[in-house]
Amino acid sequence: MITELSKDNFKQMVTAHDFVIIDYWTPRCGPCLSFAPVFEKVAEDFPEILFAKVNTAEQREIATELNIQSVPTVMILRDQVVLFNQPGALTEAVFREIVRKAIELDMDDVQKQVEDIK
Repeated sequence: MITELSKDNFKQMVTAHDFVIIDYWTPRCGPCLSFAPVFEKVAEDFPEILFAKVNTAEQREIATELNIQSVPTVMILRDQVVLFNQPGALTEAVFREIVRKAIELDMDDVQKQVEDIK
């Protein structure tokens, strides 16, 4: 199941889930529409991850706050750390590989790296 995010539920949903993958899209974007079935198909195979969509035409506040300048953009967060944030439609194989790599990451190591940057 894919969750629609809005300014009303965005923060709550992102903080309530350890692993979130977001598709930023707009209805008039051809690549967004062609990526949508890929996003849905991959989401079915990873029910433990929150897959969500943000319609940037309707949710401009979110897009502006997160500096989303191009759609589609896929963002992957684990423990509220952005691990991946890239515009452009992905093939199913590439998207699956990115999700697998995000799953495999040692988040303790990632958190340490984030702390070292601060």
